[in-house]
Amino acid sequence: MTRLAPTERANLCDLLELLGPDEPTLCAGWRTRDLAAHLVLREGRLDAATGIAIPFLAPWTKRVQDGIAGGDFRRLVRRLRTGPPIWSPLRLFEEKANGVEFFIHHEDVRRAQPEWRPRELAQPLDDELWRQVKRLSKFSLRKERDSVDFVRTGSGERHHARDAAAGGASQTITGPSSELLMYLFGRRDHALVEVS
Repeated sequence: MTRLAPTERANLCDLLELLGPDEPTLCAGWRTRDLAAHLVLREGRLDAATGIAIPFLAPWTKRVQDGIAGGDFRRLVRRLRTGPPIWSPLRLFEEKANGVEFFIHHEDVRRAQPEWRPRELAQPLDDELWRQVKRLSKFSLRKERDSVDFVRTGSGERHHARDAAAGGASQTITGPSSELLMYLFGRRDHALVEVS
């Protein structure tokens, strides 16, 4: 199995160092420093990370994240590069907790830059992303009303992700594994997929 987390973490940190703190991302309202601060917070500030998922705690999370983002950017990226602190539960579940997260956020930074191009992914990485599409699709699409099938270009593999709710239609989303994953994680305007 290809390990997404360490590779995508390293690639994202390299890109952040290259771009600097004030470049755009696909995350609304976030510059590169904000995205880096978000990732450091979710790994190392468990007291504040709860606001990522629990709306009434979000103001506390934002305050802590803004404080992290306001520091020295090079130091922030070094901190991100080292991974979760030794005491963090995310260290035990690094791949499950961070693999897709770092892939998506790496793409959030890449795709917000002018003249970005889709990456050519090695087959083992593409296979791992397809496994993640299949693993995460039911949860990610839980609020959809339509029946959804994913078709992986290249191999033609198909995954039925969701049955239609009453009155729902049927849609097929076709694209490379990486683009299907971007679609699943709400980057629909930036995912290079065909919806029919």
